[in-house]
Amino acid sequence: MSEFAGGPSFRDRHGQPAAGRAVPQSRAMARQPVYPPATGRPGYPPAVQQPTYPAPRPTLPPLRHGGRPAVTARPAPFRVARHVPPRRRWPNRFGPLGRSGGVLSALGAAIWFVVVAAPLYFIAITSLRTSDAYVTEGALHPPSSITLDNFGKVLDLGFGQFLANSAAVTIATVVFVLAMALPASYSIVRSRSRSVQLAFSIFLLGLAIPAQAVIIPLYLIITRLHLYDSLTAIVLPTVAFSLPVAMVVFTSHLRDIPKELYESMIMDGGTPRSIFFQLVVPSSRPALVSVGIYSGLNAWNGFIFPLVFTQSRERQVVPLGLWNFQSQFGTDVPGLFAAVIISSVPVFALYLFGRRHLLHGLAAGYR
Repeated sequence: MSEFAGGPSFRDRHGQPAAGRAVPQSRAMARQPVYPPATGRPGYPPAVQQPTYPAPRPTLPPLRHGGRPAVTARPAPFRVARHVPPRRRWPNRFGPLGRSGGVLSALGAAIWFVVVAAPLYFIAITSLRTSDAYVTEGALHPPSSITLDNFGKVLDLGFGQFLANSAAVTIATVVFVLAMALPASYSIVRSRSRSVQLAFSIFLLGLAIPAQAVIIPLYLIITRLHLYDSLTAIVLPTVAFSLPVAMVVFTSHLRDIPKELYESMIMDGGTPRSIFFQLVVPSSRPALVSVGIYSGLNAWNGFIFPLVFTQSRERQVVPLGLWNFQSQFGTDVPGLFAAVIISSVPVFALYLFGRRHLLHGLAAGYR
């Protein structure tokens, strides 16, 4: 009986049966097939040729005259599967809600534009019509005849004096706030003393105290200092309530300046005064503009301090003058709106001049 009938046996590297008796194999080895030799012999099954991978490329037939092969058909080339990257998904320009979110955003922007533009349009067209036309015509209807008499009437009634007083109060407030807040913020940022940090915390308490809560103590202080019914009585409390916000903006901006710049100027022999004027002031230009605009708007639009600390007409400012115009004209709405437009022109021009610096300075320290 051959080894195929009697079971598996050992073979040499040429596929011949090994000398000696068959040695029992393990089950794992017994399960492995035993292939016959490549050449058939009597008593053996026919030769089996195992495939080789990859398959050898067939040789090309001899070339004809002219350099072309006799057989043009070739086997299909072996293609390797390429890694196809996933399709890139571009961000949705309409937002997380898709196209419906874009429609909702456009609708919200249109509603906001109407809310803002409608009052401005109403004020502008009302100031250009007469009192009789305001009563007879519709509120939003364009004026049938345009007139500038309302502006001349407002200036004849002393509104120019109100503008001059507001300008003086605004300029003085801005100068005092900048001159006091920037050096104080520089000392807070550069100092490691606990007393300085405690003083800064006390300054920040001013952000939580409204002006209406301390109006009576301020009135007593102003009267005992004999400052009542003067522009100084308006400037001092306005500066005091503008300092906390100014110091917050300045300290946030100065902390963004790298410490290496301070150290390099100290190594070059710079004094604290030279560091302040040559490094801190030029680097704080956006913060200076933003604090100046913020303090100027508060001083220009302030109403409670002029109302309490002034009495005579020669010391009144624009907000208080508008209030007096309203009581004087009664139902003369076109004259009142003309005064509103005149008082808003300087503020609008100031905002257009420094709006970029205003946003940059208010965002300092939070980027």
